[in-house]
Amino acid sequence: MKTSREKDLDAKFIISMEKNKTTITNLKILEGVTGDTGRERTKTFTYDFSYFSADSKSPNYTSQEMVFKNLGTDVLKSAFEGYNACIFAYGQTGSGKSYTMMGNTGDVGLIPRICEGLFSRINEKTRWNEASFRTEVSYLEIYNERVRDLLRRKSSKTYNLRIREHPKEGPYVEDLSKHLVQNYTDVEELMEAGNINRTTAATGMNDVSSRSHAIFTINFTQAKFDSEMPCETVSKIHLVDLAGSERADATGATGVRLKEGGNINKSLVTLGNVISALADLSQDVTNPLAKKKQVFVPYRDSVLTWLLKDSLGGNSKTIMIA
Repeated sequence: MKTSREKDLDAKFIISMEKNKTTITNLKILEGVTGDTGRERTKTFTYDFSYFSADSKSPNYTSQEMVFKNLGTDVLKSAFEGYNACIFAYGQTGSGKSYTMMGNTGDVGLIPRICEGLFSRINEKTRWNEASFRTEVSYLEIYNERVRDLLRRKSSKTYNLRIREHPKEGPYVEDLSKHLVQNYTDVEELMEAGNINRTTAATGMNDVSSRSHAIFTINFTQAKFDSEMPCETVSKIHLVDLAGSERADATGATGVRLKEGGNINKSLVTLGNVISALADLSQDVTNPLAKKKQVFVPYRDSVLTWLLKDSLGGNSKTIMIA
């Protein structure tokens, strides 16, 4: 969907999608001519999925429901199998991350759909006495490299919560409130309360730019009998709405906005470095003949990557939407 800013600039579409391929056209390079730097006019990238959502009348248009069917159902499947799951949107400010994760009124995004899907499956399994379930949620934001509880009334404990590391359970936030939920309506109320407390501001590129990273966590416990012995599995689902990367000159940021942008970019650069280091490590695993490299994964360089350490490099089904 074109924004008012793009309409004013009479912006042209330079991105097209076909199946799982995304093609970008560089309008500065004439057709059939290679640029001065040897760059081509069109460049094609292949992903697991490529979604076109700019024009709802287009035959290639992908709805929020389709994104949930492709990605969200995998997250739910992992949770019910006892694995951790994480899903996050990553990209420039104003590129539609909050729309993908939270959505609009009447066109909800991945987070509400995953929560709704979770409870409809719980109800189904409870009806057949397959297991009993306990679901708790917490909601935090990372603003200027500080952790803030979005579900607690404003008090001295709301800001600057400390991150600790448990020897078995990994990094966690001390004093972060956990709320027991019985159904999707409970989750919806907590989510709305948290979204109201989130830090947003207008910049030159986005009227409601998220100035913080928000992590909505569902702790999901299943208790059942296996060979007449009681057993319990615990899954954590992290649903993350990242703040967008931005250039100070394009957003016109100064003062507080500039400091916020600097901290946002710092954590996103670290996230990129962590993903890059993990990719190097995975290449070593797939090629046993390759010489073992000492790859350092810089989780502790930002609060975001430190908190998501288990989701990025641990036992978790993790999906990134770029």
